[in-house]
Amino acid sequence: MRNPLAPIVMANALIGKLLTAHPMLPKLHGIIDRQTRHLKRLVEDLLDASRINSGKITLQRHPVALSEIIESAVETSQPVLGSRNQHLQLEIPPEPIMLDGDTVRLAQVFSNLLINAAKFSANDAAIQITISRQTDAVKIVVKDSGVGIAAEFQPFIFDLFKQGPNTLDRAQGGLGIGLSLVRSIVGMHDGSASVYSAGLGHGSEFTVILPTCTKTAQVDHVIAPFIIAPGHGRILLIEDNADANDTLTSLLTVEGYTVDSAFDGHAGMLMARAQPYDIIICDIGLPTMDGYEIIATLRQSLTRMPSCIALSGYNQSQDRRRAIDAGFDHFLAKPASIDVLLDLIATSMARRP
Repeated sequence: MRNPLAPIVMANALIGKLLTAHPMLPKLHGIIDRQTRHLKRLVEDLLDASRINSGKITLQRHPVALSEIIESAVETSQPVLGSRNQHLQLEIPPEPIMLDGDTVRLAQVFSNLLINAAKFSANDAAIQITISRQTDAVKIVVKDSGVGIAAEFQPFIFDLFKQGPNTLDRAQGGLGIGLSLVRSIVGMHDGSASVYSAGLGHGSEFTVILPTCTKTAQVDHVIAPFIIAPGHGRILLIEDNADANDTLTSLLTVEGYTVDSAFDGHAGMLMARAQPYDIIICDIGLPTMDGYEIIATLRQSLTRMPSCIALSGYNQSQDRRRAIDAGFDHFLAKPASIDVLLDLIATSMARRP
């Protein structure tokens, strides 16, 4: 499901860099951008629901500040709130609140709740997040003044694929997955999720209670920033999807890089051996030879190894570990953020001797 999205995202990013011909192009570019981001969220939710039901999600738990989680959730949901001119009201205790949790998954919980509140609230509405301490726990309430939830539906609100009745003009385009993920992820953190609404037209309150911990978060070593020059250097792209290959090649060329491309694993490996490259961007699932085998083989045979970026439709923690073990320096899941990919390429180029 990720693979068809990747060339759409790349093509739209390329359009965004070439907006000079027609006054309608920026508007159309914005529409494609918003809808592909929405589709990407739906795909990720669907995949996560499948993983949770099959027991394939493993939490990466560590001490983390609740403020960091909320900040990430707000950043993720801000485009949805901004498109409706909605504003967020945040009440949080001044002292740090620490959790033992998976930062990414907990941020997903609260971004899902915020996006849900935004979808079912009017334009210009206020959405509230209230955080309060309890004994050995913290209570987080996300409150909106939107359409509300009928009493008979509230017991099923967290069920997978369950959606309340909407009129056609209020259809929200979801799959009924987001709130099910909220309950599942919170439960995996030994917490609870609940909902209260006085009924249709009276808004909703979603409450999450999570256990706190006394450990402090470990501060990562801060690397001093450096100036990144405009794109230059030679990149080898190994990608069997023709549309994804063509669009990413065009995008990188516009950025100033020299790009060679291969459409199967064996051809890509021969090209990497034939001439030096600064960066190799490689899909994992390829004909004739997969990405793991390509990079592992090149690590054994090249005297000067390029920086290697895996670009894959597989995004489980074991997929990332296997890629790093095979010799990849970085791993990005499709459809990757173009800005993230370009920053990663530029950073890798700047650090090469």
